[in-house]
Amino acid sequence: MLAQERQDRITQLVEEHGSVSGSALVEELGASPATIRRDIETLARAGRVIKVHGGATAVHNVVYETSDRAMDEKYPLYIDEKDAIATYAATLIEPGDFVYVDAGSTTETLVDHLGPSAAGATFVTNSIVAARKLVRKGYRTLMTGGELKASTEALVGPEAIAGIECYHFTKGFWGTNGATLGQGFTTPDINEAQVKRTSMERTGKRYVLTDASKFGTVAPVTFAEFASATVITSGGVDEMYQQQVNVVEVPA
Repeated sequence: MLAQERQDRITQLVEEHGSVSGSALVEELGASPATIRRDIETLARAGRVIKVHGGATAVHNVVYETSDRAMDEKYPLYIDEKDAIATYAATLIEPGDFVYVDAGSTTETLVDHLGPSAAGATFVTNSIVAARKLVRKGYRTLMTGGELKASTEALVGPEAIAGIECYHFTKGFWGTNGATLGQGFTTPDINEAQVKRTSMERTGKRYVLTDASKFGTVAPVTFAEFASATVITSGGVDEMYQQQVNVVEVPA
């Protein structure tokens, strides 16, 4: 098969299925993994597919989100999925853990579901709402400094980053606006992205909590690579993401 024919077939398969893994293309086309990788790179440069880790996804599959929703808009969305994600994530916190909790509706739901397994843990957060909930539940709670961002009720800016840089967290939990294999975890605001990135860099075990609707969405700023954290999700994840070893899908 000529290169042009092979690349046309790859484009067709990606458009039909939304996303295709490199191994599936090797089997379908009888080409070597190296050849398939070169074909995907050529197609990606031409704007015909989007190259992702392990394969390719369709251009029309990517949704762009350029601004944050207010928290009051987020709370009613995907309630069952958030509860399932938070219930599972809460079991990962153990006595003695030093935990970072990011601002967001799903991470706030995690706080709601904390139980006996988290007894004795200490929490650091840049979320005003999460901090208030943690204190009311009796947990030792520390807050970052910084400027209060109105839409997400998160503390951001140089003071927030400086406050985080002195810590070393055993575990951390983050929300995200977008999750793709190629662009990683993304958020609309550079200031919030910097806080997320800094806190993740200082954490041993990292968990991103997101419902399935965020997969395939890209926001303007990447704060972490997709493979850098365990993703806890719910709500019917695309097959390409199910194949990733760092994705844990829990039933809603």
